[in-house]
Amino acid sequence: MLKDKKLLEIIACPCCKGKLLFTPSKDALLCRFDKLVFAIDDGIPVLLESEARTATEAEMAG
Repeated sequence: MLKDKKLLEIIACPCCKGKLLFTPSKDALLCRFDKLVFAIDDGIPVLLESEARTATEAEMAG
């Protein structure tokens, strides 16, 4: 789980440089513009485009 709330204020999507949204249920970061989900591994965001997955419809709606 991402514990540093200040990090969420400054962290950006590595693809579009847009804001990332924290999704606590998936313990991941979501880029709505690129429709990508970035995992959080042991509290550290994995902000590699090659490691991201495509967001589901439910994730985009929520």
